[in-house]
Amino acid sequence: MPSPAQLSRRLFLAAIPALADTATRLNIKKFITRKHTIGNRDYLFLEIETDGGITGLGEGSVSGRVEIVEQAIQWFAPFLIGKPAAGIEDNWNRAYYQLSRYRNGPILMTALAAVDIALWDIEAQRLGEPLWRLLGAAEAKPMRVYYSHWSHGMEPRTPEKLAALAAKTVKDGWTCLKWVLPKGGSESERLHRLVAEVEAVRRGGGPNLDIGLEMWETFSVRSAIELAKAVAPFRPMFIEEPTWRETPQALGEIASKSPVPLAGGEGLISRYEFKQLLDAKGAQIIQPDVIHCGGITEIRKIAALSELYGAEISPHMYYGPIAHIASLHSMSAVRNFLMQEWDAGMESTFAAVTKNTFPLVKQSHVTLTETPGLGLKMDWPEWGRLYPYKSQSLRPPGGQ
Repeated sequence: MPSPAQLSRRLFLAAIPALADTATRLNIKKFITRKHTIGNRDYLFLEIETDGGITGLGEGSVSGRVEIVEQAIQWFAPFLIGKPAAGIEDNWNRAYYQLSRYRNGPILMTALAAVDIALWDIEAQRLGEPLWRLLGAAEAKPMRVYYSHWSHGMEPRTPEKLAALAAKTVKDGWTCLKWVLPKGGSESERLHRLVAEVEAVRRGGGPNLDIGLEMWETFSVRSAIELAKAVAPFRPMFIEEPTWRETPQALGEIASKSPVPLAGGEGLISRYEFKQLLDAKGAQIIQPDVIHCGGITEIRKIAALSELYGAEISPHMYYGPIAHIASLHSMSAVRNFLMQEWDAGMESTFAAVTKNTFPLVKQSHVTLTETPGLGLKMDWPEWGRLYPYKSQSLRPPGGQ
């Protein structure tokens, strides 16, 4: 007669096939979308529930369009519910290539990204591993991020105040920052004002601070080249999207004549569009957004494509905690990763509504955790209490 220990071992071994079968049969059960507003920003989150009790998190935020993206996510739901959650690439290919020939555009790609991120979160949780490990990283390395929207809201805005803020930012441990170049005035007035700002930040931040200039598609080819030459003595790291992203040839012309490298691509939504930009040599640093370009599955393909062109990748980020962390996970094993945009002003807010699972910056780097999946826990009651959604019908998209 077997001993209790032998019997327990036999029961355990007998249960292994059943446990494995359950794991492989984890199916998509339900989509839940949630909308919230913080200040003038709208956030759209997705939960995908499975029949095995695991829930994945995704995000589909987009300025002025979250209600439309929400409808697109729900449109995908009937085609995915009941399907295996582990078939991430199969689900992506079917959703993109097979459901309709009219498959792309920022709304559908943002919706698809939300689904894709949630499925990656589910799969990593199912296997009990942090997502970065599934994506090929051997360890959770500190990943460089830069301070975005750095001088937003500064009033009065003077070179002296910018120099002082730059000095403080460096003292706080940041190694790179970016701000949106202010608009207004004649072209000549604007040029002189912007050069004064860059000079002040270089003076205050010192020689080792990397500087990014967000040009916000507000320059012509001619004026962009003129500005690039004017700020070159202060060694900016890059100028971002000086003219319309729909014109890769124009960006290529600017890049060929600019002494400062060009960055861009936050509004491009697939590897096909990035190929056009790279073929035109319109950016040395590409900036895809994980929640607009189809999710983790697609942004990794964009990264691999850009490596063939010798371009570095520095993902765009403006959105919520899920988007920030999903983007970092997606870059964890990417060889040509440079750094990621980081909305530093929202850190404490995001930590408060994620039960302090949102990682904080230390010396301009973020280190992901060993927690399975994305590693985030959303505090939905706190989101609802502090940041209820304010209908877009009350706020025109221009206010985003």
